[in-house]
This record gives sequence, C-alpha cells and structure tokens, in this order.
Amino acid sequence: MKPLWGIDLGGTKIEGVVLKNAESTETLCRTRVPTEQDQGYEHILDQIKKLIDLLSEETGLKPEKVGFGTPGTLDPILQTLKNSNTTCLNGKAFKQDIEAKLGIPIEIANDANCFALAEARLGVVKEKMPDARMVFGVIMGTGVGGGIVIDGKIWNGRQGIGGEWGHNFLDESGGKSYTGRTGVVETVLAGPSLARFYQQQTGDEQTLREIYQRYQAGNDPTAKQTIERLTEFFGLAISVVINILDPDAIVLGGGVGNIDELYTDGVEAIKKYVFNNRLDTQFFRPKLGDSAGVFGAAMLVSDAD
Repeated sequence: MKPLWGIDLGGTKIEGVVLKNAESTETLCRTRVPTEQDQGYEHILDQIKKLIDLLSEETGLKPEKVGFGTPGTLDPILQTLKNSNTTCLNGKAFKQDIEAKLGIPIEIANDANCFALAEARLGVVKEKMPDARMVFGVIMGTGVGGGIVIDGKIWNGRQGIGGEWGHNFLDESGGKSYTGRTGVVETVLAGPSLARFYQQQTGDEQTLREIYQRYQAGNDPTAKQTIERLTEFFGLAISVVINILDPDAIVLGGGVGNIDELYTDGVEAIKKYVFNNRLDTQFFRPKLGDSAGVFGAAMLVSDAD
C-alpha cells in the first residue's frame, strides 16, 4: 500500500503529513509552516509548495497526489472556494491553481468533512463501531460545522454544503451570524456565542472554559444557565440532523465538544425532539485529536486511484 499525503490548510498554519498507508495512523513525516494569509493568496500557494518540498526532503518520496482539508468548501459547479474564513481564498480556483503549482492532482474537502472521515476510518468509530455505515462528524468550537461520511466516503452534496448544520435556523436569541443570517446554530452553540450569552446576562466577560469551571463549582447560577442552554439547544439542533440522516454514529469534536454534559444532558435533550420512541444513535468522543484534520486530508486520496 502506498503512502498517503495530506495537507490541512488553516488560517494560521498549514500542516502536512505523509501517512504510511490507508490503514494506519503511523506517520512517515509530519510538519507545518505558517499560513501568513495577510500576505495574500499567491503567498499561501507558495507556502503549500514549500511544505510539500519539506515533506519530500524528509521522506525521500515524491507525492503522486495530495489530499487537502480546507476552510470553506469547493463549489462543485464553479470550481472555486467559498464560505472560507480565510477570506483571501474565497472565489479563487484553488484546486486548479495548486495543481498547476505542484504538477500533480489533488483532492479537496472541507476541514469538518476531513475530521469526520478520519474518525470514521482511522479513529474512534473504526475502534468502537466498525460496522457503522453513516457517520456524522461535529465540530463545535469558535464556529459550528459538520461532515457526513457514508460507507467510508465523504458526502459533499450537489452544492458542496453537505453537513453544514451550523447554518440552520435554531433560535432568534442567537442574533446575527457572520453571514447575516439570524439565530442559526452557530450563533447559539459556538464557544464565543455561549460566552456572549453569559456576558449579556452578567456584564462579566469570561471565556467558555472559565464559565464551565464556574458551572462545575456550582456557585454561579448564570454559568448553570449557560451550560443548560448549550445542552438543550444542542439536543434540538442535532435532532434535526438525526431525523434527516439517521446516522449510526456522531462524533463530537472541537472545544465545546469536550463538555461532558453534552453526552448526558445533551443526549437526554435529543430524546425529546427525535422522531422515534427511543434514541439508538451512538455518540463518541474523537480519538485522533488535532491529528484528525490532516489525517482525513490524507485519506481523501486513498480511493483516488
């Protein structure tokens, strides 16, 4: 089996990996370079080329193709990137441009899709539920994203927005999102959104981590209200995904996904909203940690032959 090459393109860093093969998390090389997005789109392409050269130098290998996890997604019709918070990528023919710079074919998927793919094929789902056919990967952090994996393959959808549950309407109280939409999942469940809710109630600016610590201490009623808001609205929001996709397993990633109560109170909340007399969906903590994005990017090319 051939080594797999993957690149995780982030806003501050670009990480690259060469995996031994498609069945293993063993790496032949892993390194990173700064994105330096303030220097523009062409500079990012140059940084990617620099990273590939570093990986080649370290391993003595040359890639035949490379998988890319990107912020945003490739528009299947226009073949340009869209919905990226690294804004200089939006509207650019990234796939075509990087293929021309590297001289090899590439495969692209959204970073949340790469997370879901890695956990399905190499991570916690492979370990605990290897017969799962459909996996939904959730990232709840500074934003809210998701990815769908069916039979070990990403489902991008006709418009490239498969899995984007973070931009469904949830509750007016979330206020406006960066897209201009009001009350979407991201404005309620993302870490900064929960911190903003706490500040609105108390006038006290705290991070979600600090709010959660206050909740655990048991002496802050607004911290309790904030975490209860999270678990209740998580149940409502994820029940919509379950009612439509009915996945075998859901993996919760991102900083907000570390909160234990999602697996207890959050799962209990889902039961009130799901269209069934019980909840059989399995919920897992991710196994691969920070490696999931770059490992998932590498997995994109495992079936590309």
